[in-house]
Amino acid sequence: MYPQINEIDPANPVVEITSDLGKIIIELFPKQAPKSVENFLGLSKKGYYNGTIFHRVIKDFMIQGGDPMGTGMGGQSLWGKPFEDEFSNELFNLRGALSMANAGPNTNGSQFFIVQNQNLPAQMVGQLKAANYPQEIIQAYLEGGTPWLDHRHTVFGQVRTGMAIVDKIATLKTNNDRPVEDVTIKNIVIK
Repeated sequence: MYPQINEIDPANPVVEITSDLGKIIIELFPKQAPKSVENFLGLSKKGYYNGTIFHRVIKDFMIQGGDPMGTGMGGQSLWGKPFEDEFSNELFNLRGALSMANAGPNTNGSQFFIVQNQNLPAQMVGQLKAANYPQEIIQAYLEGGTPWLDHRHTVFGQVRTGMAIVDKIATLKTNNDRPVEDVTIKNIVIK
């Protein structure tokens, strides 16, 4: 029911992001976020992300990429126009979640982020319980995540291997949330 906290489903696509600092392997969830997964896979197959950078990095929050301009202001979806959000009651912005970056409701393009936060604020546990979050998800959030982004950013994947690389990128020296030294996505391979 909650694919992020279960074993990899062999029916789901898996991608390998190779960066300057190492590889990140992510399971995608087409059943819950079909259009977001189609967009990400389609752009990856076209080499759209090759040579792009993680242009926005905030320790204890997330790392963001997917803008060919490297500014956070660019990028287009596979269809050349923004597409709608796909919120699921089965996917959450847990630590390691792959989510769509956006500029507000239904403005998804090419940009994405990986949730890096390891320290859920203590008061959030009570808020999650009050909001009737499933116990398994509350437990998973104790390992980190950004629940305040749930139903604001489409979750469409989960890091399965390589969180140490995500953490390493998140700790880089930045200037206005941009790494001082670029971390490049060399390629994204569909496994």
